[in-house]
Amino acid sequence: MDHYSFPEKGIPEAYGPYSHAVVAGDYVFLSGQSGRDAQTGRVIDGDVKAQMRRSLEIVSDILAQLGLSLADVVRTTVYLDALNDFAAMNDVFSSTFQPPYPARSTVQVQLPHGARVAVEATAYRPRVDDTSSTSSRNK
Repeated sequence: MDHYSFPEKGIPEAYGPYSHAVVAGDYVFLSGQSGRDAQTGRVIDGDVKAQMRRSLEIVSDILAQLGLSLADVVRTTVYLDALNDFAAMNDVFSSTFQPPYPARSTVQVQLPHGARVAVEATAYRPRVDDTSSTSSRNK
């Protein structure tokens, strides 16, 4: 397994002792990302849509560092501090991901540091050997 953290790449530093991403076999597991500013590490101001967009930007940036994109995401978990924000979160999700959409669970939780939403993701990245090539799930 390989563990990755990217604070030098404009991705907010982890709040604690965890990696931004772990590659295990053909899968990349991303830690939950809230909508934080890369320089200050603080949750951005704004409604759940703004924070959701920023969370997905961070997820996308982490994936890009590993040669992947949102098209490689096969599963997400969205954490909302209020299920009343489900429709707003869903608007951003559906405009960011393209069909076929990844599998998703959405749960209500109390998030740290005033975040209204956080997103964790699992991406598929087939290992490359001499006889095969990689392909995205959307190709």
